[in-house]
This record gives sequence, structure tokens and C-alpha cells, in this order.
Amino acid sequence: MNKKNTHNIKVHVKKGDTVKVISGDDKNRTGEVQEVLPAKGTALVQGINMVTKHMKPDAENPNGSIIKKEAPIRLSKLMVVSGGDASRIGRKLNDNGKLQRYSKKSGEFIN
Repeated sequence: MNKKNTHNIKVHVKKGDTVKVISGDDKNRTGEVQEVLPAKGTALVQGINMVTKHMKPDAENPNGSIIKKEAPIRLSKLMVVSGGDASRIGRKLNDNGKLQRYSKKSGEFIN
């Protein structure tokens, strides 16, 4: 039986973060993270990696349709934007003794 390693992985992006795409067709575009899928190592980003999906006819839409929607993109292709510039992310203790993300470029904490 093939079992994949499905334990939760710490990721550098969270829902609501603004991220910049660093490679691929959408390179240098930015968007807001809508959902993070850590087990798959992907995230859904608003307006990034758009695909065309053909919908079958159903009761609500008797003719069917063609829609554009976001597809998941690999986390390795994303960098968090803080202070207007994309930066790598680290974790360190803040003043309250809690582990918090920070921008390695500017040194600022990210909420």
C-alpha cells in the first residue's frame, strides 16, 4: 500500500497574505492568498494561474458554460510581499515571547 507523507508542513504563506509569483507564466504578478493546501504544497491565489473549465449542463445552467477559475500553484513559486517588496520569510521570537514570521529583507514582523 502506497502512503504519502501527509503530515502538516510549516509553510511560509498564510491565507490573506499578498504574494508575488517568482517563476512560471504568471511571473512578477501579485495576488492575495485565498487558501493554502499544506499537504499538497500548493495555494490558491486570487487572479493567478487561471484555467478554463468547461461546465456540464445542469438544472441551474441548462446550456452549460465555460468559466475561468484559479488553479493551485506550488508554494515554492511564491514569495510574501511585505512593505511593498517580496522577501524570504523567517521565524523568530517577538517581544511577547511568541514565535512570529518576519521579513528577512527588512527585518519587520509580519502579522
